Amino acid sequence: MRAQVLYPTLTAYGRHQYYCAPRSLVSLTFTPLHHRHVSPPFLNLSLFTAFRFPFFRMEQSGPTTTGKKKSMVENLKRYGVISSKKVAEVMEALDRGLFVPVGSSSAYEDTPIPIGYNATISAPHMHATCLQLLEDKLKPGMRALDVGSGTGYLTGCFALMVGAEGRVVGVDHIPQLVDMSIKNIEKSVAGSLLKQGSLSLHVGDGRKGWGEFAPYDAIHVGAAASEVPQALLDQLKPGGRMVIPVGTYFQELKVIDKGDDGSVKVRTETSVRYVPLTSRDEQIGGF
Repeated sequence: MRAQVLYPTLTAYGRHQYYCAPRSLVSLTFTPLHHRHVSPPFLNLSLFTAFRFPFFRMEQSGPTTTGKKKSMVENLKRYGVISSKKVAEVMEALDRGLFVPVGSSSAYEDTPIPIGYNATISAPHMHATCLQLLEDKLKPGMRALDVGSGTGYLTGCFALMVGAEGRVVGVDHIPQLVDMSIKNIEKSVAGSLLKQGSLSLHVGDGRKGWGEFAPYDAIHVGAAASEVPQALLDQLKPGGRMVIPVGTYFQELKVIDKGDDGSVKVRTETSVRYVPLTSRDEQIGGF
């Protein structure tokens, strides 16, 4: 649900998602920067600096990676972003520091980080939000599709949740990011799942899904579609759930549930602002 706005809404732009904090968290709606950088003329940069992630700035607790991971998760729990024990366990187990550029000092802060190709790794609060929306469809043995898998962090979280008996597929249309994600996961606690084949990452147009391992219990999409791609609906298993932003300028994060009889129910989780679900050439521009 969108937060009550008692102050001017703070908006920053990027490639994938923007976040509206739940009503129970804050009275100020803010939308952190994700992925493709755009600088609209009405963005007040001094305001953005002054209020930069005022509630979700992560405290670095101790010099060790273990301490930083734990601090990241504990902060998300403290502010009500994470309420699921399973999601907390998975986000603490999979080291986000392995999925950001070498030398980044913000790996465990609640901020998106550029990864090249006009893309970023999303902020931890967005990872937590999507994991919780899909948690019931990420149980051991289930199948999940991650469209726009980037450096592989959320895809790896999915894999840890469904386990070796499940199947997780990540799709991104940037070959270099797919290569990067494979290397990242190989170094992580999810590496064994990649090696034994229950987790795979592929270069492709995510708008078409990945039919080889369909149908999926869970589908996550990381960019806004003007309408829900029929290929993704077709690949959603009866009883499954898809989380996808839908709209052009005004967008909403949709939660789509497919009934056992094939019927589809759609509800709105929150208002969001994503860039379009588009082609590789349109995304990378001058790269």
